[in-house]
Amino acid sequence: MIEARRLHILRAVADHRTVTAAAAALYLTPSAVSQQLTALEQETGHRLVERGAKGVRLTPAGEILLSHTNAVLAQLERAEAELAAYSSGAAGTVTVASFATGIALVVGPALARLASSAPGIRVRVQDAEGDASLPMVLDRQVDVAVAVEYRGAPGADDPRLTRVPLYAEPFDAVLPVTHRLAAAERVPLAELAKDAWIGPFAGNPCHDVVILACEAAGFQPLLEHWSDDFRAVVALASAGAGVALVPRSALRGMDVSGVVIRPVDGVAPTRRVFAAVRCGAEDHPLIRPVLEALGEAAQ
Repeated sequence: MIEARRLHILRAVADHRTVTAAAAALYLTPSAVSQQLTALEQETGHRLVERGAKGVRLTPAGEILLSHTNAVLAQLERAEAELAAYSSGAAGTVTVASFATGIALVVGPALARLASSAPGIRVRVQDAEGDASLPMVLDRQVDVAVAVEYRGAPGADDPRLTRVPLYAEPFDAVLPVTHRLAAAERVPLAELAKDAWIGPFAGNPCHDVVILACEAAGFQPLLEHWSDDFRAVVALASAGAGVALVPRSALRGMDVSGVVIRPVDGVAPTRRVFAAVRCGAEDHPLIRPVLEALGEAAQ
């Protein structure tokens, strides 16, 4: 009989593409992962993975087993949820990973709601970039991710995850007060094609939003300054170092005396924020109230 924990290891190897990376995500040693894969191959009677210079890939038999793995693990999540509900599991700990603005905007308010509506649920929060929290959910490092859409993100139809839309917010143009467009009511992005730009590092989901918005306006932004901290981005713009696009909520409570903030003319660049859990876990009696509180806070 196939052991479920070995299926989880198979999925981690498929997700991370190397035994070493999968082992790190699962808090195992590479040798332990290799041993479990070997045992799984013995259980199934098929070779499931092939190792190469660029990492590990699944064989056709491995791909077949992976397609069933997602359904099996989701069903096990549902079984755990039903058992927890049967035993009235309204007390316990839920771990949430979210990017900093998401913590301020929805996670913090959700915790305040849960303190009165579900006092038995203890929520632990981890700061994680919008593209890092989804792998943490899949690797069972956290229970809930508050994440953003980005290139390469698991899609809404990914069988491993259940997603709950939270909110969408526009990016505003941040310009030095001395900028030639400082007096404009709205800023056409094409007018910033020759400016120096300040932006997040590649890999940050906000970087993709900025690049795609500029490409849609007909140019590649000249990124001369890089920071994932929006306070640093605003400080650089205030110093006249360049222009930037910043999510509107990230500007709340920030010192913006040295810049002007203007909406983008036309279709504004937007980031879409959602909560995600492992498929089948959405009805767990500890996780469901957290998802509901996040949704209420987002509204």
